[in-house]
Amino acid sequence: MRMHTTTVGILADKFTFISVLKSCGMLKFMGLGVQLHAQVIKNEFQSDVSVGNAIVTMYSKCGNIRCAQAVFVNMSYRDAVSWNVMIARYAENGLNENALKLFCKMQETGAIPDQFTFASVIKACCGCGIAQTIEQQGKQVHAYVVKTGFESDVFVGSALVDMYGKCGKTEDAQNVLDNMPEPNLVSYNAMVAGYVQNGSGEDALLLFSKMHQAGTEPDDFTFASVLNACSTSETLEQGKQVHALTIKTGFQLDISVGDALFTMYANCKRVEDGLKVFNRMPKRDVISWNAMIARYTQNGHIKDALKLFCKMQESGMKPDEFTLVSVLWACHMEQGEQVHAAIIKSGFESDGFAGTALVDIYTESERIEDALKVFYKFPTPSLMLWNIIISGYAQIGYVEECLKIFCQMLWEYVKPDQVTLASVVRLCGKVGALEQGKQVHGLVVKHGFELDDCVLSGLLEIYVKCGLIHAAREIFENMPHHDLVSCTAMITGFAQHGYCEEAWRLFCMVQEAGIEPDEYTFTSILSTCGSLASLEQGKQIHAHVVKHMFGSDVFVGSALVDMYAKCGSIDDAQKVFYEMPDQNVVSWNTIIVGCARHGCVKMAQDFFHQMQRAGIKPDHVTFVGILSACSHAGLVDEGFDYFDYMTNYCRIAPRLEHYTCIIDLLGRAGRLDEAEYLITKAPFEPNALVWRTLLGACRTHGNIDLGRLAAENLLKLEPQDAMTYVLLSNIYAAAGRWDDVSNLREIMKYRGVKKEPGCSWIEVRNKVHVFVVGDRSHPQTEAIYQKLDELISQMREAGYVPNTKFVLQDTE
Repeated sequence: MRMHTTTVGILADKFTFISVLKSCGMLKFMGLGVQLHAQVIKNEFQSDVSVGNAIVTMYSKCGNIRCAQAVFVNMSYRDAVSWNVMIARYAENGLNENALKLFCKMQETGAIPDQFTFASVIKACCGCGIAQTIEQQGKQVHAYVVKTGFESDVFVGSALVDMYGKCGKTEDAQNVLDNMPEPNLVSYNAMVAGYVQNGSGEDALLLFSKMHQAGTEPDDFTFASVLNACSTSETLEQGKQVHALTIKTGFQLDISVGDALFTMYANCKRVEDGLKVFNRMPKRDVISWNAMIARYTQNGHIKDALKLFCKMQESGMKPDEFTLVSVLWACHMEQGEQVHAAIIKSGFESDGFAGTALVDIYTESERIEDALKVFYKFPTPSLMLWNIIISGYAQIGYVEECLKIFCQMLWEYVKPDQVTLASVVRLCGKVGALEQGKQVHGLVVKHGFELDDCVLSGLLEIYVKCGLIHAAREIFENMPHHDLVSCTAMITGFAQHGYCEEAWRLFCMVQEAGIEPDEYTFTSILSTCGSLASLEQGKQIHAHVVKHMFGSDVFVGSALVDMYAKCGSIDDAQKVFYEMPDQNVVSWNTIIVGCARHGCVKMAQDFFHQMQRAGIKPDHVTFVGILSACSHAGLVDEGFDYFDYMTNYCRIAPRLEHYTCIIDLLGRAGRLDEAEYLITKAPFEPNALVWRTLLGACRTHGNIDLGRLAAENLLKLEPQDAMTYVLLSNIYAAAGRWDDVSNLREIMKYRGVKKEPGCSWIEVRNKVHVFVVGDRSHPQTEAIYQKLDELISQMREAGYVPNTKFVLQDTE
């Protein structure tokens, strides 16, 4: 395109330049526009305000806001149109703050805004993004509109309705609409859209009816908005009426109305009706195909979604990234790889939703390497992508790789959010990575997420898992909200590390707070009742289990069996066991170990054989239980038979705990030399429990030499263990070797080893009473000791002689 006016001797005037500049802006011919700008300067029209406005408009419509701004700033005179043009162009290009600042500057210069100014400024307010900001700035502009008398202007009024609708203030929007003398179609459309966007579908339909009765004919935008208001089964009948009206008015052939129609039917689970609308559409754009494929996917019609995708390609319609994302979610991984190839071919792999969806699908399928290949093709991965990769590593427990990618994210100056930190801390908690967890804790504080419930729950899990209960409790107490997850984690931590009373108190607080416990809560609190041998409390929890209908849960049932067994109520343990609808290997192990613990050997053996008849394969824990039962009963031969059965028939490799049971079995039977031989020949390095078991047997049978050997090995492993010194002292005392007893006491004193005082407790009337040796703090101490003296006297009168075999002082 060339300029010919000057070459034939005809001089262009300002109207010619304005007209041609306008055409350049509409056609986006910026090159020609620049030439015209030069001609304007050459012909000295640059000072003309109308020409200047035309140049500003041309540059802005061609996307060169910087040049438009430069021309605007250098204009010697600006009228209202000049300001309007620049403000409008800022708003159209998303530079909303620039538009609002320019509006303020316009007022400072004394220029009077008109309806076009206000419309553009209100549009800029809508683009500010945050509803609170939109409302605050919009109300200031609205006040100025009223002050200048433009509140009745339909153009300005429509913009205000749109603004209030977008910030969720539908009542204010309706008030503006009601005060408009003659609202037009644009006004009604803005109000209907506002209602729909804010979930007020019934109000949108009511307004549509009033609009229709007022004689305002709807357009495609009206129908699309109203149909979006009919996307529930309750409003489907009204949607059908609107559908009929689109047919009557001829708008059913419009692409946007067609899209809205089949979206409505699909959202109402009427996919077949939606497909009929789709098939009748004379023209379909990519949005139409996307909507139909997405609805098929969302409603579980996977094969139909894939067939439609193939049909879309056959029709010559090129899929975009939204199409490919919908298809990806519909695919199994084999087909997903085909879609991946289509994504590569379409150029969407390293940009936008499609690439992100690919990374997500690969991580969910635990194909991290494939996910990383896509991830590293992004020039600047978004925070969402980093989170997906980190979450993927965390999901499969790859600690080092997860922390490595997390560090890489930080090195690239990508600021983590609560999702990132929650994934990392959960992984550290899952594997007990304390040091890494502490470092992440520091980052949590640094980035201001120390009050985020999800992040704090992860930190709580780290410290609970690693046994730092005081640190876990501090985090728990500082959490702004306590939900079931955090409370259960804390109860579990207390229970696992011996803080049984604290666990019970917290469980009571959970109930008082109205938080409904789940199966994990019950499993943890039942373990504390078992540890405290608190039968009455355990029975109360059992009642809660029944009330909350967790009685059929196999893990809760197993925890109940364990609790009753630890509290000495084997009959109740059996009753609960037999009432369980299903028993797994954990359930059988629990009842077998419970019977073994209480010396019910025959019962333990019966359960073992029942377990096999039920088709449940025993595991290593099962044999620990049955071997312990044999040990308590002194069934040496049977114990060895079970050991052989485990290794040769069940093909379970013996573990250290199995050898410990056999050593205990031999030790209780007095076969100490065989026990020592087994220790030397076992394929494991003996631990403290092995030597303590042998030492206890030596004490029972008075084997001083072997007892000293066991004690020496035990003290190498646990030099501060007071029980070792006590057991060895018992052996010396039983043999009358008081000098050795005295020497051992001196060694304990020198090494700072103190024997913990004996402790016992009893539950009376739902209260646990704890007694420690030498402790007289119980409120009924005098009565207790008086009764104790009476019992001792009665025992002596009956001829009882105390056994002083293991007294640690010379009684002769």
